[in-house]
Formats: sequence, structure tokens, C-alpha cells
Amino acid sequence: TAAALRRVASSQGDGVRGTVRLTASEVVGVEVLPPILTALRRQHPALVVELVLSNQVDDLLRREADIAVRMVRPAQDALVARRVGGIELGLYAHQRYLADHGTPRTVAQLRRHALIGYDTETAFIRQMQKRYPAFTRGALAFRADSDLANLAALRAGYGVGICHVALGRRDPSLVRVLAKEFAPVLDTWIAMHEDLRESTRCAVTYAALVAGLKGYIAGT
Repeated sequence: TAAALRRVASSQGDGVRGTVRLTASEVVGVEVLPPILTALRRQHPALVVELVLSNQVDDLLRREADIAVRMVRPAQDALVARRVGGIELGLYAHQRYLADHGTPRTVAQLRRHALIGYDTETAFIRQMQKRYPAFTRGALAFRADSDLANLAALRAGYGVGICHVALGRRDPSLVRVLAKEFAPVLDTWIAMHEDLRESTRCAVTYAALVAGLKGYIAGT
């Protein structure tokens, strides 16, 4: 269980060493995890981290990674999984873009704006499009399957796009629009194969990810 992992982690001193292989989405891996992993490194300098950036739900049962940070609940029974909270998403635009094109006040007005979104329509994207039909593929002015590319376009002032609210708070040049109309929440899970529960390096990393992601979600 997650409680057992915390006990293993708390019982370890500076002798934690070895490699831990993590997998996370692009945005979480690039924008969220680095400070969490840096703090972990300060505590355990002999620990080596391998980070795989992927939006795919990698199968931990095949040991493609030791620990996964995912936005869906893991289905496999042989995994230790913990929900750490929900990451709220919002619609954002650079203040420079809004100065040039105006601020959308209704969902209908989004159709007048340059929208940023995904090129390939996955099951998750189609589900989102049902809730927010303004973001159909044909309505997008910028399409990329890379979260980082979409975020970069948003920060450059290309148009209106989706961003973690916690990330949006960090950048005063980004302005949230239609906050009441668009505020989906992504459940965030950390999962690990149950056979790794006695691994000190994995237990310590798991505990650090739980604490760090909870802090990120809480805005601390």
C-alpha cells in the first residue's frame, strides 16, 4: 500500500542509491517534476533518475518504467496506485494576444479567436470536444500533438489554448479567460508495480512525487 511505501521511505537515510525510471506526460515531466526531482536529489545524491516523457499509458507490468505519473486511474491490479489530487485546466492567452484581438467573454466568441489544440483526436480529446465543442479539430488555428509545442505557442501569443491553472499562475503574462465555463480537472495518479514496494529507491521516489505533486496542485 501507499502507507507501507511511506514507512519504507521514512526509514531510509543517505544510503539510497541506484536508478529509478519514471514516466510522465510532457508537461508534467518538463514543467512540474524538475524541482521535485531536484529536491529529491539533494536528499539522496546517489539516486539516479531516468525520465521518459510520454502521453501513453505505459504498461508498468512489463516494466517499461518503475513509477508512472498519469492522468487516468491505472487499471492493473498488480500496481500500487495513489490519487494525489486533481490538476485543474483553464483557457489562457498571452496578454499581448488579448490586447490585439480582444478577450472572449462567451464560449461562442471563442470561434472568432485563434485556438490552439491537438492534431490527432484520441479518445480523451474526443471526450473533451463533446464537453467543449469550440475545440473541434477543424476550428483550431494551431494543431500539434505535443503538449510542449501547444504551450510554447500559447506563451508566444499565438492564440487561446489550454494550460494547467497552476502553471498559468506562475506566468503573469498569461491571462485566464472563461474560467467559469472551462475548468475541467484531471485526476492525477502515481503508480508503481507492487513488487517494487520493498525497493528503497522506488519508495523514496514515490513518496517525493506524492508530496511534490500535492504541493503543485495546492499551489504551494
